[in-house]
Amino acid sequence: MKKIVLVLLLAISFVGFSQEKKEMQKERLTNEQRAELESKKMKLDLDLNDKQTAEVKKLLLEQQNKGDEVRKTMKAKKESGVKPSQDEIFKMKNELLDRQIAFKGEMKKLLTPEQYAKWEATREAKKDKMKDHFKQRKEGGPKKRKPEAIEEN
Repeated sequence: MKKIVLVLLLAISFVGFSQEKKEMQKERLTNEQRAELESKKMKLDLDLNDKQTAEVKKLLLEQQNKGDEVRKTMKAKKESGVKPSQDEIFKMKNELLDRQIAFKGEMKKLLTPEQYAKWEATREAKKDKMKDHFKQRKEGGPKKRKPEAIEEN
């Protein structure tokens, strides 16, 4: 009887913890908060001055607000059951690339050549890391070592 009660208590506690985790994941930072954090990271990494930091924060905030608009539009279309046509998909992808080109141009104007080179290298490293991450997920998760391999070492 004690074992059954113990098992039930454990099961209930696991369910409670999993629900808490889901609730925590729903809370997201605002665009302003994310722009503030990212600009401070860039200030540390690239040794930006205060004027550059303020300009970078402004650019990041604009990017995030535009992205939110596009996501809301896409979500509304998806919920209504309307699939975008090939022309709409092309237009959206083209606009995204135009925004990325404009952002990159603004960053190039704002940063010194050394800072810009470092920023580009950091972006490429993040891009490569994300590609590897998605590749692993597509292949079924990170590779786990076999117990035999551990014993041999």
